[in-house]
Amino acid sequence: MAANLLANYVQVNVMLPLDAVSVDNKFEKGDEIRAQLRKLREAGVDGVMVDVWWGLVEGEAPGAYDWDAYRQLFGAVRDAGLKLQAIMSFHQCGGNVGDVVNIPIPRWVRDVGEGDPDIFYTNRGGARNVEYLTLGVDDQPLFHGRTAIQMYADYMKSFRENMAEFLDAGVIVDIEVGLGPAGEMRYPSYPQSQGWVFPGIGEFICYDKYLEADFKAEAAKAGHPEWELPDDAGEYNDTPEKTQFFADNGTYVTEKGKFFLTWYSNKLIKHGDKILDEANKVFLGCRVQLAIKISGIHWWYRVPNHAAELTAGYYNLDNRDGYRTIARMLTRHRACVNFTCAEMRDSEQSSEAKSAPEELVQQVLSAGWREGLNVACENALGRYDATAYNTILRNARPTGINKNGPPEHKLFGFTYLRLSDELLEGQNYSTFKTFVKRMHANLDHNSNVDPLEPLKRSKPEMPIGKILQAAYPKLEPFPFDENTDLPV
Repeated sequence: MAANLLANYVQVNVMLPLDAVSVDNKFEKGDEIRAQLRKLREAGVDGVMVDVWWGLVEGEAPGAYDWDAYRQLFGAVRDAGLKLQAIMSFHQCGGNVGDVVNIPIPRWVRDVGEGDPDIFYTNRGGARNVEYLTLGVDDQPLFHGRTAIQMYADYMKSFRENMAEFLDAGVIVDIEVGLGPAGEMRYPSYPQSQGWVFPGIGEFICYDKYLEADFKAEAAKAGHPEWELPDDAGEYNDTPEKTQFFADNGTYVTEKGKFFLTWYSNKLIKHGDKILDEANKVFLGCRVQLAIKISGIHWWYRVPNHAAELTAGYYNLDNRDGYRTIARMLTRHRACVNFTCAEMRDSEQSSEAKSAPEELVQQVLSAGWREGLNVACENALGRYDATAYNTILRNARPTGINKNGPPEHKLFGFTYLRLSDELLEGQNYSTFKTFVKRMHANLDHNSNVDPLEPLKRSKPEMPIGKILQAAYPKLEPFPFDENTDLPV
């Protein structure tokens, strides 16, 4: 019976504070974090997740990596008996929801941008976004002779060499590869730093000279040299119907609009594919899984144009599955998809935003499961209440516990956002402990659940046509119960 129940066990990780390593790359809060890690271990938590900031480690000069603070932190995690999920954070910390510290990308990279500001994502008005390099420079050797992808690959190589003891000992089990702002595979379409306010539709962010040249070349190849990037898609805080692009029967359903949206979303998929291929080469043979994060853009989900998803690069419509295409690309690397907003209920959202987080979660998880992937989740906002925990539990095992073996579908893992003193106090802590126990199917902590095989080489590159076949037909999500069978 216990073995059957174990097949229902969902691992729980907790995201460490953004400044677990300080802004000057020191492990200053050692005593405090060690005490917090002990309390997580007492609560039965399986592991922790941490941002490994590029801006700190390679901050001084190209190829000069300082891993000392992270080695101290990882040692503390190991000593607490916890596993570790490491995020390769190639983005800036600061300018997004919940960012309490500011860690820009390396100074010497930003210096390149002084002479060539087009290395940064750019909106139609010309505003640059310095959170993450535009995917337009993925293959441009602009950074002291290296391309963006070579910089990311070199960083991961150095990580592997310097963290070998933690990789070999099975402490590090997950490498989440940052692919955009906030570490998410998306365009920075809704930056708070530039005045975006929920539930604005955001903007297309592809007006740097590199992406613009790429689009013009592709349009010419398709026999339409006259096509330009959209000029009718509005601004960050518009509603869809205020724009020509997203209006009913607007540009997005025309031949030109479909061509643009396909190009825009395909660039993002190829960006993820190329960097995951580099990560796979670096971590070959390690007992880790690669993962990426997809952003939970639940606003305007209930309107036919899905405007906020489209501007972020997710070409998802009522009749087109924009997440299963991403999942299909990930099958090449056997990578895990990590999705957010697992705690949200539709009933908690304002009606004006046409928001549907529950349907979105169900669509994305189903897309991952249909492609045979491990699927993980996070909460988007810090919550300590039973409603949020019970929603996560329902999404973790959509049809509940199976006493005879594995449930038809379950999350591979869940990461709670975020470790704080508040989480570890009083009623919050006791509710959280109950939640962890329920995620574990009421079993005690078990460190041998879902053991990882050594990473094998990625399969050959998949033609984009094969990836895009996953967009149609858009299937109904798998059934999800209304409520969990193991509430906290």
